Amino acid sequence: MGRLLFLMTFGLIGAAILIGLGVWQVQRLAWKQELLARIETQISGPPLTVNEATEPTFQRYAPVAVTGSFGDGHIRMLASRRTTGAVHRIIRPFEVADFGPILIDTGWLPNSAEVRGAPEVRLTVVGNLDNPNEADNFTPAPDLDANLWFARDVPAMAEVLGTRPIMVVLRDAPETDLGVTPWPVDTAGIPNDHLQYAITWFSLAAIWVLMTTYFVLRTNRSPR
Repeated sequence: MGRLLFLMTFGLIGAAILIGLGVWQVQRLAWKQELLARIETQISGPPLTVNEATEPTFQRYAPVAVTGSFGDGHIRMLASRRTTGAVHRIIRPFEVADFGPILIDTGWLPNSAEVRGAPEVRLTVVGNLDNPNEADNFTPAPDLDANLWFARDVPAMAEVLGTRPIMVVLRDAPETDLGVTPWPVDTAGIPNDHLQYAITWFSLAAIWVLMTTYFVLRTNRSPR
């Protein structure tokens, strides 16, 4: 009797823990979906001036419209797109009137394509603030001689191109053709695996209950 009681108690405690973890992940799923919806709303909202968008009250992904002109120089960053494979992201300096130079992530082009020269016109571009820190311990250092980078590092790129450490990622192609395809900010890169986690925990709880039931029935049928 004591062994049977121990198995039942142990099984109930284990099942309760696993079910609790599954419920927690369902709650996290609801929170993440609400967060992603808020970010998407913010991304597609009416653009602000760069001064407004860089106020402390605004965070990453704030929409912004900047007027100015592209400066000389650019950075090529090796990247990968699901549909096209290896490409180059092209980051350029952009002189904003009454603000100073910033970085513009203009978009991508095939890594065999040549980068066009900076258009010598004044224009307004619309995008979203971004401050990606994609480099980690496994990321190679940029090859400055070949002008090839392997991750977006806003402070380092700003130092090389002589701009403020602020990056705007173009949302749409500007009035002047830059020869690249915009790669706008979206929420696709933000992980949202809570549903899979919840299913895993609930599945483990079901397996735990079945195993506990098996051992309880086996113990109950065992000769005393």
